Amino acid sequence: MISLAVFDMAGTTIDDGGAVYHALQDAVCETGATVAPADLQTWMGTEKRAAITALMTLGGRDPRPAGVVDAAFDRFREILAERYAATPPAPIPGVPEAIAALRASGIRVALTTGFSRDVASGILAELNWSVDSRGAARADESGAMAGVILDALVCGDEVAAGRPAPYMIHRAMERTGTLAVSKVLVAGDTAVDVQAGANSGAAHSIGVLTGELQRTDFPAEHTTAVLDSVAQIPAYLAAAELDAAAAYASAASATSLL
Repeated sequence: MISLAVFDMAGTTIDDGGAVYHALQDAVCETGATVAPADLQTWMGTEKRAAITALMTLGGRDPRPAGVVDAAFDRFREILAERYAATPPAPIPGVPEAIAALRASGIRVALTTGFSRDVASGILAELNWSVDSRGAARADESGAMAGVILDALVCGDEVAAGRPAPYMIHRAMERTGTLAVSKVLVAGDTAVDVQAGANSGAAHSIGVLTGELQRTDFPAEHTTAVLDSVAQIPAYLAAAELDAAAAYASAASATSLL
């Protein structure tokens, strides 16, 4: 039985129109580096300073001089803010309902992201999504219920290394009181999302097709399943539980015949 679902943000639960992709590309190109599309996709989903450092190196620009990466990171944030102001991010259709369904069934939901805490918190605030480790939906001042409620948020600047390292997932377990990684499901729209899930030991490491990747782009050795969207995860888990129950019944029946 899954007790914690860990989802990526941009491209997985939130539609940002590719703003992160373009902001990262533009910020690195401004340093004089050349950014190959394949390299950009490889580093999507990782902690952004690490991504900038790698992309500068790959693109022929030395990232070692003091302040160069920090300046590029600041430009990334500026460009991203401009793009979000022009086209605000929005929940991917069906995802708020899926998160609510998971939490109603007793499964805690955490978001992980390569963003820094200030950027991630700002995005969630714009969406009226909030983190409440007590697990209770809250009403705002008008009495209306708050938007999406999450159990935890873990950001790339809060761990020793970002994806594909498993540390954000393990930190989400810590913050939600989840003891067994065998009860964790991870989902994301990039290869490093599913690699991090596999590296964490999660029971399910799922790729979703709401980002830039196609079904065959997810590494088979790290991917439990590929779904169209996080919106399908409640149904996926229900089917998995039915399959497990059927397998258990079959094994019990076979044992009784011995």
